[in-house]
Order: sequence, then C-alpha cells, then structure tokens
Amino acid sequence: MSSLVKEELARKLFGPRRLRLQEFIEVEEGSGAQRCYLCAAVTKSEEVEICMVKHLRVDREEKYEIVEKWFLKDLEMIDGKEADTDNPYFDMHFHKVYNLEAYSCASKYTFARTLNKLNEMYLKKDLKIVNFDDTYLNDDSIWSSNNRDCLVLMRICFYASNLLCLSLCPLS
Repeated sequence: MSSLVKEELARKLFGPRRLRLQEFIEVEEGSGAQRCYLCAAVTKSEEVEICMVKHLRVDREEKYEIVEKWFLKDLEMIDGKEADTDNPYFDMHFHKVYNLEAYSCASKYTFARTLNKLNEMYLKKDLKIVNFDDTYLNDDSIWSSNNRDCLVLMRICFYASNLLCLSLCPLS
C-alpha cells in the first residue's frame, strides 16, 4: 500500500515539480481529520525539501496539496521526545517547532534515518538528532530496516541451535 502511495505522490505531486521523492511517512498534525504525509524530496539543484502534504479526496479522485514546505538546510533539530520508549511523537525545529505524530515509531525512525542520510549526501552539516536510540537510527546497524534479512537469519540460527541443544540433552 505505501509503495502505491509513494508512486502516486511521485507521479502527481513531485514529478511535475521535477523533484525526486526519497521518503514519506503518514503523520497527524493538528486535528487529524485529514490524512497528511511528511515527505522528503531532492530538487534538481540537489536541495533537500521537506514538506507536509495533505491528502484530499475530491469526488472519486485522489488529490495531494502541499500545505507546508521547508528545506533541510533550515532544520535545526529533530527531537524524538523519548529514546527509551516506543512512541511515534517527534518535533522538528525550524524557525518554529512543529509537533508531529507519525503513524508508528518505526516510521518516525525511518524518516529520521532518511533525513540523516540526505544530510550526509547533500549538506554535510551538523544535524542534531536527539532523543532517538542510536542503535536503530544508524543505517549501518544490524537492527536497521535495511538489514531485516540478517535479523531473520540470526533468529533462525538461534532457534536451530536451541533445537540442537535440546535434542542432545538426555531425557531422564
């Protein structure tokens, strides 16, 4: 489902503006009556644009409208609120602080990882990312979303070794 939404956002909203959509997450802002997406896209001049997109349904057609737009260079800090709890809340500090609620804690981390990676690729500035667990924030971590296969393989090996140990134990 999310890949279809990403494809549609890229085709209807970002493609005509000549932007490459890198990542998006579903967020709640304000009343939460309408679905909103927080998007990160790269311009032709390699500037990273972060925008809030409102999802509207007009008659039977899906419409997307940019309601707020910022640049990564203006982002002062991303505050994950509490690193040791599983919560979807975070703040983005620009000239003003924006309080956001992601669809899930995992999507909050995905977006923070994306912004961090885009910062390293295009800006190389000191981006403050606070109150996030570094284990899940770093892309090179074995627990990051890109390494799920390794995690599954480790679990299988763990269960297999447990079964082997149990089969070798004598029953008495």
